[in-house]
Amino acid sequence: MAPNGWLDIHGHFTVPMSDEALQEQLELFHSVNFMVSQPWTWTPEGMLPYLDSANVTMQMLSYLPRTLDALKSANDYGALIVKQHPSRFGLLLALPTDNATACLDEIKRGDKFDIPNDGYALLTVYNNVTLSDDSLEPLYEELDARGAVCHVHPDANKNGTDGRPSPLIDVAFDTARVATDMLYKGVFRRYPNIKFVFGHSGGALPVLSGRLSLLGAESWVPNPLNLTRQEIERSLGNLYVDTAATAKTGLSPALKMVGAKHVVYGADCGVPCSTDATMAENQQDVVDIENQVLGHSGSIASNGWALFPAAAKRAEDGQKRK
Repeated sequence: MAPNGWLDIHGHFTVPMSDEALQEQLELFHSVNFMVSQPWTWTPEGMLPYLDSANVTMQMLSYLPRTLDALKSANDYGALIVKQHPSRFGLLLALPTDNATACLDEIKRGDKFDIPNDGYALLTVYNNVTLSDDSLEPLYEELDARGAVCHVHPDANKNGTDGRPSPLIDVAFDTARVATDMLYKGVFRRYPNIKFVFGHSGGALPVLSGRLSLLGAESWVPNPLNLTRQEIERSLGNLYVDTAATAKTGLSPALKMVGAKHVVYGADCGVPCSTDATMAENQQDVVDIENQVLGHSGSIASNGWALFPAAAKRAEDGQKRK
């Protein structure tokens, strides 16, 4: 029996920062046309009222700084939040995927946290290394052996195109491009036990999945692993996606690509491109489209519990104590 309430797999957090660091963050946002009006701060205490209002029982947290020291500090802080609020938050351990050895070391560290991490957070491109890079084979071997849940987020901090911030549309194409390269390089074939969850309804990938199916195994497409049309469809169908900030038009094609059981709720919470109002609208879109396509609602709200049994147990224990 799953806990009551929604599980949100797509929650961002940040570490406490000085006023000087916050100002530098604001300037960085503006340098990539992300025109937020003030520095962005996050606290678990500030997030809990939103979670309560949205009927979100638990939120998975992720934060992926671009230096190893900062990434480790973020993971430590995330683990502390989970220890303080074990029935409300889980941690997706950030992995520095420009260095497979560092990833393996960080995985071992996560195992030793007071409450071990529930899954892993990956960037499509981390310090110019994509998730399709051959150097990550040792990492994928370990994650596959663990049957790990890996949430994949696009790089929302890079320069967008045409003078607009990358979180608007560029992230969708970043996701589709990297996932397609992972497909053609055989990552999904070799590591079927990794549960890859691509953010934002899989970006542009579900919309393009029919094109990949129709044309992807044609003779004019470089295909060194000889993927067949059937394998392309099966590999894409085995992926998971979340619903972050895309449900209105992205959820229906995602449901067609991966099926209802592989769609997990995501709010895109904890970042300045999301507000309580936009998250509430997206959450209602999830309900509406489930009713339209599936004839009922509630599956997507609870699908995440099956991916995170330890987190589900913590949430159940918390609800019993109320």
